[in-house]
Amino acid sequence: MTEPKIQTAAPDQLLPMPEDWQRALAVVAHPDDLEYGCSAAIAGWTDGGRQVTYVLATRGEAGIDTLEPAKCAPLREQEQRASAAVVGVDTVEFLDHKDGVIEYGTALRRDIAAAIRRHRPELVITLNHRDTWGGVAWNTPDHVAVGRATLDAAADAGNRWIFPELTEQGLEPWNGVRWVAVAGSSSPTHAVDATPGIERAVHSLLEHRTYIEVLTDEDPETYCRSFLTGNVEAMAERFGGTPAVPFELFSR
Repeated sequence: MTEPKIQTAAPDQLLPMPEDWQRALAVVAHPDDLEYGCSAAIAGWTDGGRQVTYVLATRGEAGIDTLEPAKCAPLREQEQRASAAVVGVDTVEFLDHKDGVIEYGTALRRDIAAAIRRHRPELVITLNHRDTWGGVAWNTPDHVAVGRATLDAAADAGNRWIFPELTEQGLEPWNGVRWVAVAGSSSPTHAVDATPGIERAVHSLLEHRTYIEVLTDEDPETYCRSFLTGNVEAMAERFGGTPAVPFELFSR
């Protein structure tokens, strides 16, 4: 087996993300993970005619202290679907793992591999799978479990002898995943120009109003705009002066 060739950039500089693909699958733990992480990039991709599908491991039912899970789950699902529509994503699926206690393991890998087989993406997107966001900013166990399982499931989806029950269910192996892109990584390698999609990214995050209003006392739109624009502008120095959404790209 030959090792894949990965283009390298000058130290600290980010390369443009690959563009020779048509279908992407974004797999994350919770409603709002993609909106905080990379929706400006997704808006630009869908503008260009690419298809992006969302798969969420949970419905975010444990995310709001003042709202019991049975009432929180349908509300957060509704907000996620509205949020996805803002950036041109029509298909949003939920795997119904339990929010806050997602377990890394074969059950999670199987569910994500099944989603990959259903949607047959060339690019898979997930969120930071490492213990921290960099330094001592601790990540959540849900993000770690889903990110790691997604990286593994990209290979599982192409092996007919792993989870053979999926083939029996009519989900044929898909070995067409070429990259897994990790948003929110402290070690990004590539980036996407955020300029075309940043305004819709702000409004996409704003659709999670119930969650945001509990999270901050700041005006929700001011909060969303300052958070997202601050993040993409912080990457400009590493991407030719252009505000950017960064990814850590793993080739397959």
